[in-house]
Amino acid sequence: MLPEVDSTVAATLVLVCKRPLLGHGKQRLAAKIGERKALQIAEHLLGCALEDLHSWSGPTVIAPDSPEHLDWASALVPHARCVPQACGNLGERLNTLDQMLRAAGHRRLVFIGSDAPALRLDDYQMACTALREADTVLIAASDGGVALMASNRPWPDLAGLPWSTEELGQALAAASRQAGHSMNICSESFDIDEPRDLTRAWVELADDPRPARLRLRQVMARLCEGVPV
Repeated sequence: MLPEVDSTVAATLVLVCKRPLLGHGKQRLAAKIGERKALQIAEHLLGCALEDLHSWSGPTVIAPDSPEHLDWASALVPHARCVPQACGNLGERLNTLDQMLRAAGHRRLVFIGSDAPALRLDDYQMACTALREADTVLIAASDGGVALMASNRPWPDLAGLPWSTEELGQALAAASRQAGHSMNICSESFDIDEPRDLTRAWVELADDPRPARLRLRQVMARLCEGVPV
């Protein structure tokens, strides 16, 4: 059982991630640019998400995809609670993680992955502000998915949602509304799945001074054809 937290504190930021390894994760990107390049991109994308976790003013959680990666994840963010993902598809894993954290006293949970480097402080502030009025808040992804999902209430059953498809965002919003949640889709961003997303990230992050974003841009320029330098 996880130790309890004070539920009156600020929202909890939860990073759901995979350990970047060769042939593990970012397979759509790897199919186009090669596994080694995709691995380096994944490492720097994770660095961007960790940058957000380190700068978060409230409680933080890192949730690696396997219990065997607990030590690795704990070393990345020593101040964060480290909780491994359970078995099942992504929806089942999110449900289990959500239930565990709420049982430990977390009430306002903000979930991110490691592939949306364009999320900025304004996006997080907008989502947290929206949670004061709505049960559930989403930042949509331009490909039909979601870049951030947050809620004051337990998520409905997510197992049957069309994960990794362009229908996900609408399906998640519909499932939440059907469960009685008030909803706010407060903005739109994008995530990194295809080479064209790297080009967009290059443009979107051009004025971003955060160190991890600068490093991501540098590695994209070095590795990826078609990204302007």
